[in-house]
Amino acid sequence: MLTPGQILRILHINLVLVRNGLDEVVLATHLFRPVRFLLYLLPWNWFRRRRLPRGERIRNALEELGPIYVKFGQILSTRRDLLPDDIADALACLQDRVAPFPGDQARAIVEQALGRPVGELFAEFDEQPLASASIAQVHAATLADGRRVVVKVVRPGILRVIRRDLSLLYYVAHLAQRYWREGRRLRPVEVVHEFEKTLLDELDLLREAGNASQLRRNFAGSDLLYVPEVYWPYCRHQVMVMERIHGIPISDIEALRTAGIDLKRLAEQGVEIFFTQVFRHNFFHADMHPGNIFVSREGRYIAVDFGIMGSLSPEDQRYLAENFLAFFRRDYHRVAELHVESGWVPPGTRVDEFEAAIRTVCEPIFERPLKDISFGQLLLRLFQTARRFQMEIQPQLVLLQKTLLNIEGLGRQLYPDLDLWATAKPFLERWMSEQVGARAFVRHVRENVPGWTERLPELPALLHKVLSRAESGRLRVEWHATELKRLRRTMIESNRRTVTAIAGAAMVISAAVIYGLDGHAPYLVAGAPLLTWLFGGIGALFLFLAGTGGED
Repeated sequence: MLTPGQILRILHINLVLVRNGLDEVVLATHLFRPVRFLLYLLPWNWFRRRRLPRGERIRNALEELGPIYVKFGQILSTRRDLLPDDIADALACLQDRVAPFPGDQARAIVEQALGRPVGELFAEFDEQPLASASIAQVHAATLADGRRVVVKVVRPGILRVIRRDLSLLYYVAHLAQRYWREGRRLRPVEVVHEFEKTLLDELDLLREAGNASQLRRNFAGSDLLYVPEVYWPYCRHQVMVMERIHGIPISDIEALRTAGIDLKRLAEQGVEIFFTQVFRHNFFHADMHPGNIFVSREGRYIAVDFGIMGSLSPEDQRYLAENFLAFFRRDYHRVAELHVESGWVPPGTRVDEFEAAIRTVCEPIFERPLKDISFGQLLLRLFQTARRFQMEIQPQLVLLQKTLLNIEGLGRQLYPDLDLWATAKPFLERWMSEQVGARAFVRHVRENVPGWTERLPELPALLHKVLSRAESGRLRVEWHATELKRLRRTMIESNRRTVTAIAGAAMVISAAVIYGLDGHAPYLVAGAPLLTWLFGGIGALFLFLAGTGGED
């Protein structure tokens, strides 16, 4: 049931939609559909100038509704299986730029979190923020020992705003899942749940600091990616302090060229960083849009903002890598098999039909030069094709899909002729050989040796115990199997029906014999009709029960 506050918020949302030329969206809802004719009676529809495309109107409405809706629109832009391309393209341009909150509030939050005045904590603290987003804003500062840092501070009161807007999103998602034909397959409630988890994770800056430390450790000594150092003594749930970095924004192509950076190599390194994070470390930066990526003067990537990180289960990793390789080899039958094996499509899906659908999408694309193929767009087309096979959306893959699209977009912006396939294929083949080859066997043995060594001293005693029980006849082996129990129940039921059928048949035959003896056996004359009906009725009942299994 909606609260009065939620009702007021819904009215405000509808007002924003109307103001941005989306009144047809409001009047298309179930509540207002009976008065849809009002769309043609509203005066502003008579004289309105040419409307912007619907994607731009939706984007403008989300930006006006506030930062939570902006973030939701950004996440929806990665779900092209849900949206038409024009709307998805418009939502992808949403900018998470929000007016900053006052610097004195930031100072107060820092002092409350760290328990000391800012003047004691930092030699300098700039109240004018460097950047401001929906969840937090960043201030420049200098530590007492001269190290230059940035201080990230969570917006005051943001949790209350998030809770309010999430409750509305959940309400709409439950309605969609209940009444929308595609609701069960697309799982809108789970989409909102993932969005909620992402937002709440971003609110905890201690978690973000831990993510940054882990990613920095993963790439320690690597020339591919630099992650700023976190200063843990100054980190709390609402405040995080880390090393201040200097670099060229990756979207500033002219500045990169002026610095003499090899853009082709930079684009290929971005792809390598992505696959290294996903398949080697199983811990990837899931918010790699241009605002979070910089490049050093030496051509090394620098990442910031670690609030959204992703990981996959070993099973998803394996299936994903095999899917990629099967696509590279144009083995559509294997792709279809993998989707069924992984449970991404229902078990009863016909592999040959799914294979034909995948081939229809992929073959025209593969006929083009490799450099002209967008792997991200190919995956999106496949997701759309899989819709008719009732493919359920995998929430754990949403962040990965978003990151892959970001990486490919960045790569093609840097170097339009980027061949993602040629860059990724050797890496995936090497990874697969490490997972299933002799080296993988040796690695698994090496990883399990400590556990085996710990249990080894117990083996002689356990073996002696088993052999002693076997010798004395006290060894019991119990096997609990669902199929075995089901078979046992079936056999018992079959035996019951057989016995019941035999008894029923005997009764019916007895009735027939008695009926035939009527008049030939004087001692049965008086009771013959009664016995005939009695035996016949009981026999018929037994036969009926044997046929329906009613005795069980």
